[in-house]
Amino acid sequence: MTEQPNANPQQPGEPARDRLAPRPLARPAVDPAQAATFGRPRGVDGAFDKLYQPGTNGQAAPGLNLAPPTPESLAEAFRRPPGAEGVVLERPQGTNGSESSVNGSEAPLWTTTSDPWRDPGSGAVLAGPAVQQDSDEEKDAKRPQGALLSLPEVLFGRRVQTKALAMLAAVALVIGAAGGLIGWWFADTGSELTGQASISEADAAKERPAGSIADIAHRVAPAVVSLEVFKPGADAGQQGSGVVIDTQGYVLTNEHVISAATADSATKVTAVFFDGRRVEAKVVGSDPKTDLAVVKVDVDNLTALQVGKSSDLAVGDSVIAVGSPLALQNSVTAGIVSALNRPVTAGGDGGSAPVIYEAIQTDAAINHGNSGGALVDATGALVGINSAIRSSSAEGGSIGIGFAIPSDYAVKIAKTLIKDGKVVHPDIGINASSTVAGSSTMGAQVRNVAPGGPAASAGIKEGDVITEVGGRLVRDSAELLVAVRAREVGEVVPVRLVRDGSSLVVDVKLASD
Repeated sequence: MTEQPNANPQQPGEPARDRLAPRPLARPAVDPAQAATFGRPRGVDGAFDKLYQPGTNGQAAPGLNLAPPTPESLAEAFRRPPGAEGVVLERPQGTNGSESSVNGSEAPLWTTTSDPWRDPGSGAVLAGPAVQQDSDEEKDAKRPQGALLSLPEVLFGRRVQTKALAMLAAVALVIGAAGGLIGWWFADTGSELTGQASISEADAAKERPAGSIADIAHRVAPAVVSLEVFKPGADAGQQGSGVVIDTQGYVLTNEHVISAATADSATKVTAVFFDGRRVEAKVVGSDPKTDLAVVKVDVDNLTALQVGKSSDLAVGDSVIAVGSPLALQNSVTAGIVSALNRPVTAGGDGGSAPVIYEAIQTDAAINHGNSGGALVDATGALVGINSAIRSSSAEGGSIGIGFAIPSDYAVKIAKTLIKDGKVVHPDIGINASSTVAGSSTMGAQVRNVAPGGPAASAGIKEGDVITEVGGRLVRDSAELLVAVRAREVGEVVPVRLVRDGSSLVVDVKLASD
């Protein structure tokens, strides 16, 4: 864009022209109420500083009233009494607190020449305090500090009067006694369910002498193991106990504990020791007819349990059962011998033949998992292998009737299994049943006789009732079986029987089963 020349330029010598006139000022109307509040006083046209002209002694110029007149009530309260022209309001204090004077007379605090701002006729204004107040820190700094007394100086330095010390001790005693009484009252009147318990504690630890149950359990535990029988991939398995009877690693247990391993070679047996060691156990041999079996572990420094004589037991003797009931390892229960030579029939589940053996009856608690564990006497010697229980419930819990295979018979079977891997038993060659209640003769009644067997060769017939075998009383078919098995193969045993109301004795040469 090109710049256009001025069409009417200013000529030389011509006066300067106003190019742009100022705009008129906009003066809006003033509210009368605001004007009355913020406007100048009447008679004042300009600023206050222009109208204020200092007069004589610093007074305002005539015609300008800086303060309204003093109210009559204030003037009457604070002005000088009538006729007291020479009385001043107050006297200033000197540097040392003494009254000052002017020309020997009391000087007033203010005069019209020295301090015009103290004119009582002047207007009242807000201001700070007339006298500056010191802070607490300044007061403490100004206050003189005395020497601090130590406890020996207070008590023995004669700096405090003896009477004052006695009063202080009495006050402390009264305060302590009052606090104790208040505490006692609150404790005595508290809730009946809360308070301070008085618990009696033993002076010393309980003694465990040699021969105590604790001592026996401590010695027996290393020789009792837990046996876990399972097949890889299976959801569940069997569990029981075993007793180390030889330091070479032979463990005696029940046949029904490891029956799954004897039936299937893929099933594994694991022995778990009291210290947590887990090792594989191999089946040495088993005897289903007596419910006994032997497994072997490869472990160094084994503790073998000493074997006692079960034949020396008497009813009432103390016994201890050690095993893993319900998979609870190293469990110990105590009881007594309830009965001896008790024929027990167990098993027979799933179509298998029942197991019959002569047992020790005890009230020491025995449950599932105790099977194969140790029954020891008061010396800690093995007297039985825990095998079965009687129960009144479907779960088979202990009711205080448990059975153990006597150690004399169990160790005899174990030695045969270790030597040969199997056991043969003596047999009489008959099938028998218990006589019915009400019969004139109690014993085992012969149902059939095996042709050519020991009984047939001795002249025993069907219907005969056997009452004794080798001098041992026979009251039922179970006692007949255990009495025969207590003998040896090939042994000739006298057998008493009843035939047609007559009693007779025949000699039977036992054969192998």
